[in-house]
Amino acid sequence: MKEIKKILFIGIAGGLAQMTSRLILTEHPDWEIIGIDSRDVARVPQLKGLTSIQLKYSRGNFENLFRGHHFDVVYHLGRISHSSNTHNVLAKRIDLSVMGTNRILELCERFGVKKVVILSTFHVYGALPDNSIFLNEESPLRASIKHPELRDVVEMDQICTNWMWKNQNSISTVVLRPCNIIGTQIRNAMTNFLAGPISLNPVDYNPFFQFIHEFDMANVLYRSLAALPTGTYNVSGNDFIALREALKVVEARGIPFPMMFAGGLNHFLKKINIDVPDYLFDYLKFSCLISNTELKKHLGPDFLRFTIKEALELIKLR
Repeated sequence: MKEIKKILFIGIAGGLAQMTSRLILTEHPDWEIIGIDSRDVARVPQLKGLTSIQLKYSRGNFENLFRGHHFDVVYHLGRISHSSNTHNVLAKRIDLSVMGTNRILELCERFGVKKVVILSTFHVYGALPDNSIFLNEESPLRASIKHPELRDVVEMDQICTNWMWKNQNSISTVVLRPCNIIGTQIRNAMTNFLAGPISLNPVDYNPFFQFIHEFDMANVLYRSLAALPTGTYNVSGNDFIALREALKVVEARGIPFPMMFAGGLNHFLKKINIDVPDYLFDYLKFSCLISNTELKKHLGPDFLRFTIKEALELIKLR
């Protein structure tokens, strides 16, 4: 930790990257963070020690960035959200998540980065009827079997984990697979689903969900610098909640529907600009719960500040 001087944040326009940056600079005001994003960075908070740059994600731009700065740590939080399923967005996601990640990892190796922290997602496991009660980090990544729109996150995760073990003797790498991250400062599919004008409530299914508050996720990202050795870690709390109870907590105006009508209902919602990712309907049928045993070995049993119900209650402030 004492040797760290300069950190690269990929995806700084996202709320999670900004919260993590603030935590780091509060604890280490002498460190320097370069935050980049292909999106507009005008709304990124002005923090002492943080420089935000809007940058097209290309091989040349990445190479110039690494050559011009000696990064000790790289945070890769640059995945494009799956809140939209259009073909063009999918193509962009695959290029960034798969091709872009390859470029970033290659440059980390070439320029002697000491630590790499990569944000993946529990969605790589897939919501399937034969899932075990709690999936550990060794569970197969089966999300893309039914839903090609999740291919990018599965391939990105596999690329990162393979590279991580290949380079474990020279670079400390952490791959995080969090459960549903929710909060007022992030715009992902689950937060939009819970806090949006309409939430879907299947009458014939009531699966269990895990949620983590955005602040707790930012704290895990921060603590990954010193507390987590090379490895893949599921990120979740100890508790879980049924879908219907979660909808009651957030006071959502749920639409009761039989799952057999899911396809037609989602087609209608898209026409009125309410975009629910197709893959989410599987999570409304089958539970996909992850084990946090490995993470607790390093962060301790009580590493979260907010319970599931508290995290859901805070969404109502959005």
